[in-house]
Amino acid sequence: MSRILVAGIGNIFQADDAFGVEVVQRLARRALPPGVKVVDFGIRGVDLAYALLDGHDAAVLVDTAQRGEPAGTLYVIEPERPAAEGVESPAFSPHELDPARVLDLVRALGGDCPRVLVLACEPLSLGDEQGEIGLSAPVAAAVEPAIAMIEKLVRQLSERSDAAVEYDGPGANQVRTNERSVS
Repeated sequence: MSRILVAGIGNIFQADDAFGVEVVQRLARRALPPGVKVVDFGIRGVDLAYALLDGHDAAVLVDTAQRGEPAGTLYVIEPERPAAEGVESPAFSPHELDPARVLDLVRALGGDCPRVLVLACEPLSLGDEQGEIGLSAPVAAAVEPAIAMIEKLVRQLSERSDAAVEYDGPGANQVRTNERSVS
């Protein structure tokens, strides 16, 4: 049985940045295959790094990503991963969560998660200095399609963790898959 971590990332006080948190909170109420763990990490990067050190076969990080597409566009990104040798411990704030830095920290600590995917949503707004609670309409509309995508990805990863990811469900016309880098 595969051990898969689905990690929600985001700040609920920064508008659409709460996308990952909202997705995993809803996903946690659904039946998932054995071995799948769903966790809202919010902005706790160190906690996510330690969770990734816990022997998962794969992880799906749910976050936002500004990539220049219309708000609400969903992406499945498989980040390029540098070789573990020579990785230094990155500068890290315990109150921020940058997925690339988290993965660097995991490698610097001698760990690795064999397969990491990022399911990201193009945000409309990331709030302002005063903060802003609540998702914009296009990002809120992407939550259920994102959950359907995660359910399919989890099934694919459970069957074979090195399989190419594919998605043809709700919102598929807006999905960009197998991108190789995280901005």
